Amino acid sequence: MKLYNFFRSGTSHRLRIALNLKNLTYEQVAVDLRREEHLGEAFKAINPQQMVPALNVDGLILTQSPAIIEWLEERYPHPPLLPSSPLDRAHVRALAAIIGCDVHPINNRRILEMLRHDFAADETAVERWCQTWIGHGFDSFEAQLASPSLRSNFCFGDRPTLADVYLIPQIESARRFKVDMARWPRLLAIDAACSTLESFKHAVPSAQPDAS
Repeated sequence: MKLYNFFRSGTSHRLRIALNLKNLTYEQVAVDLRREEHLGEAFKAINPQQMVPALNVDGLILTQSPAIIEWLEERYPHPPLLPSSPLDRAHVRALAAIIGCDVHPINNRRILEMLRHDFAADETAVERWCQTWIGHGFDSFEAQLASPSLRSNFCFGDRPTLADVYLIPQIESARRFKVDMARWPRLLAIDAACSTLESFKHAVPSAQPDAS
């Protein structure tokens, strides 16, 4: 497998975690978003949408991190990222969707670049934008974890699931945008538990070959 990604990309980060949790070996190819390499013809030939990550599997290019992670779960079901019960799987998918559908899309690089260049937002305004929507999402996420029956070191059960795969990169992003995490103690506890696992340690942006 060959993973086209950028060290600081949240979607790339989540896919690295999923690949690591599945104990899969992959080669990394850096696509530097700061230099807009994703907009060049070379990468457009790999992914016409010109977004990271993209995963080359035996010459077939997979795109969109949710679809790639679902494929990983189907192709490499052990260890699982989803619980066995259909209701529990729905709960975990809903947690992941808070991040993947409601938080990350309006805080990703292309949105922030549009705020800067088309709406003349300064960095204070950009940070406020990110803090607002990350905060709303984390409030909802924490509330979903309030049930005593769900208490564990992770988002659900005694091992990382799809929900943790989505949550941890968003926490990384939240810290980059100076979000005060103190109001979400459960999320902080989950982040601390995940940070002890090699799969998460090796996926962090600062540990990537293109980190700078």
